[in-house]
Amino acid sequence: MQDEHFLKNIFSPTDFKESELALIIPKFKQVKFSKNDFLLQEGKTENQYWFLESGFARSFVNDTNGNDITTNFYSTTDIVIDWSSFFLRNPTRENIQALTDCVCWQLEFETFQQLFHGIETFREHGRRRLVNSYFSLKNHSISIIADQAKERYFQLLKDKPHIVQSVSLQHIASYLGITKYSLSRIRKEISI
Repeated sequence: MQDEHFLKNIFSPTDFKESELALIIPKFKQVKFSKNDFLLQEGKTENQYWFLESGFARSFVNDTNGNDITTNFYSTTDIVIDWSSFFLRNPTRENIQALTDCVCWQLEFETFQQLFHGIETFREHGRRRLVNSYFSLKNHSISIIADQAKERYFQLLKDKPHIVQSVSLQHIASYLGITKYSLSRIRKEISI
């Protein structure tokens, strides 16, 4: 049997009844990805709800010049998903790719729907995660417009220090909306 300790921590017994956990946890399947594997590719519809147990992943889109621009980073305990594709059942414009070897826990769309509509605690847990994801995305979008690059970098350091330590400068720079040379300059200024 797969090690489900990770999921038991995600679905805390303080939030969920043991009877609910007994229904939820067996529905997940552990899946491993190698570095550079895709969890989702542009043009496909998101059919999985993933919890990331270990490793790092990112979502990205290709701009009009063909450059890939990082839209989000994912690390341990994050839900790795294109929410709109998952819930609206439309093809995604994003790609989600493993930046390192990753261990994920997968829940299929139909099973997610059954749990979502059948277990109120699961529904509330998912809703809370979705809302937090939305606020994070909204704050990042506003920051790209309203904050200086250095402020955006400091915010990333504050919110996701493990990402800054583990992800390439190119991916971080594209997420911050700057060149990797500008990011190198900012990092050099900070270290002085």
